[in-house]
Amino acid sequence: MTTPTLASNLSGSVASPSRPQLDRKPSMMTLAIFFAVLGIGLLFTAYSLMHDMNELGTVVTTWTPFLLLGVALLIALGFEFVNGFHDTANAVATVIYTNSMAPNFAVAWSGFFNFLGVLLSSGAVAFGIIALLPVELILQVGSSAGFAMIFALLIAAILWNLGTWWLGLPASSSHTLIGSIIGVGVANALMHGRDGTSGVDWAQATKIGYALLLSPLVGFGCAALLLLALRAFVKNRALYKAPEGNTPPPWWIRGLLILTCTGVSFAHGSNDGQKGMGLIMLILVGTLPMAYALNRTMPADQALQFAAVAEVTQQALVKHSPSPAPADPRPILSAYVSSKQATPQLVPALAAMTGSIGAEVKGYGSLAKVPVEAVGNVRNDMYLTSETIRLMDKNKVGDFDADTRDKLQLFKQQIDNSTRFIPLWVKIAVAIALGLGTMVGWKRIVVTVGEKIGKSHLTYAQGASAETVAMLTIGAADVFGLPVSTTHVLSSGVAGTMVANGGGLQMRTIRNLLMAWVLTLPAAILLSGSLYWLFTQLF
Repeated sequence: MTTPTLASNLSGSVASPSRPQLDRKPSMMTLAIFFAVLGIGLLFTAYSLMHDMNELGTVVTTWTPFLLLGVALLIALGFEFVNGFHDTANAVATVIYTNSMAPNFAVAWSGFFNFLGVLLSSGAVAFGIIALLPVELILQVGSSAGFAMIFALLIAAILWNLGTWWLGLPASSSHTLIGSIIGVGVANALMHGRDGTSGVDWAQATKIGYALLLSPLVGFGCAALLLLALRAFVKNRALYKAPEGNTPPPWWIRGLLILTCTGVSFAHGSNDGQKGMGLIMLILVGTLPMAYALNRTMPADQALQFAAVAEVTQQALVKHSPSPAPADPRPILSAYVSSKQATPQLVPALAAMTGSIGAEVKGYGSLAKVPVEAVGNVRNDMYLTSETIRLMDKNKVGDFDADTRDKLQLFKQQIDNSTRFIPLWVKIAVAIALGLGTMVGWKRIVVTVGEKIGKSHLTYAQGASAETVAMLTIGAADVFGLPVSTTHVLSSGVAGTMVANGGGLQMRTIRNLLMAWVLTLPAAILLSGSLYWLFTQLF
């Protein structure tokens, strides 16, 4: 049964006979709880930083780095806050427009499960995003160029997110952040006299780009097919009609809608929250390397295992070295990571660096005992070695046997365990920022998703189909460490169900969504690249 088509009003939105009450003001109690949680989150972040500094006996000689750290952390958490209210509409629009949950309760519910999603996330997406950044900037993230990078990409992402939110366009926060990272990489390469394409790991960017490109198509097609399957097997005609008044759906479809809303919120927190975590860790490594550059919680026995793996890996590499080891392997590895051009000295340099790292860790006994003045150098050596191994494996550099390749990958895993970690307080701070952000400014995009994509009112079956596909797609992307767009998956899913249900699409809205999708990447690249150039001149 086809859902009746509804007339559109002058603004292009559907003149729904059962439009939910979206203008209800939050109570004073709600506002008090909101600001109390916000204040607690900021105080907890400040306390955690001070605690970690005091534990290591940090002596403060100037407050300038800590002032920059505070500003950078506020901007990073601000990005997650904006991300929250920009993307939360995608989780709650279907339950609101099918009368499954009251708007304000739905937003609070979504915020809570975004919070849980961040806390329980794996961290794979966080470091996948960082891999897009220029290695030379990561290695000097505590310098003026490093801070310029962080400020430029975050401010660019926030500005574009706010602009599309103001217009009520469900654009992708993931898309925006990746464009900002590419813009900084291209600008950095051009400013150093290199080809702009050399400033980005295009293989990683392509992998992420495919995820962002395919996820809306998956959302559209799978949501449409799921709705058609429901119509074929579930003959309850009420599921395919617009809600009448405030009537909630049948209990089982209502339970499914609430479950999928919960799943999308959790998956959004787990996937999108990690992007802020990765950038915050970069900031912390740059300003407080003594506390955050190395995983000091690693047990001493694991450090000894690390040294043993380094030793056998070095021995395996020496067998494949065509020339003697250089006195300083760092410039050779840095040149390879930047240019991707291998030289005969690359394998000997990697062998020398591997042995040096293993000897350092063995000499200190554990990562916790690495002296403060050596932490930054040890971490940079590890990161440079890890990136070299990754690129050599990807580009099939080196005539290695299977045993040597296995040893290289095991050593890389040991390095990553030592440098790629996220403290609990960072997860909590990002979780609070994203969770609270879902409760602010959600109405604009909820109206677009709920009223302006299709010509007919969203039905119970459409909401369940679009939300189910979004939940499964985002959850799968999180497992594989791919940053996909909650916005694109859900809004394209709603569009797919509208087509499958015969209600039709509002082409004005679809054109605007496609324009935002097409323009997000170049706009973010241009904006972040320009800001990076400006900040490097100012600082």
